Amino acid sequence: MDKVTILEKPASPSWDYDEDVDVLYVSVGEPRPALGVDVGDGVVLRYDEQANELVGLTLVGLRAKLLRELSNDA
Repeated sequence: MDKVTILEKPASPSWDYDEDVDVLYVSVGEPRPALGVDVGDGVVLRYDEQANELVGLTLVGLRAKLLRELSNDA
C-alpha cells in the first residue's frame, strides 16, 4: 500500500460553512483541487493524488447531526 500523508507539514486550516445546504468545508492550507473520497456518514475526505496527501474534508449535514446528537443526550 502506498503511503498517504496526513497533516505532515504544518499548515493553517481554513474553513467555510454553507448554512443553506448545511455543509462545512475544511482545508489544510489554502483550498485546492482534490479528489473527494466518501467515507460515509456525510464525511468526504479531500485527497490530492499528485501530492499523495490529505488536503481537507467536507462534512455534510453537520448542523442536523449536531442537533440530533444533542437532543439524544437530553
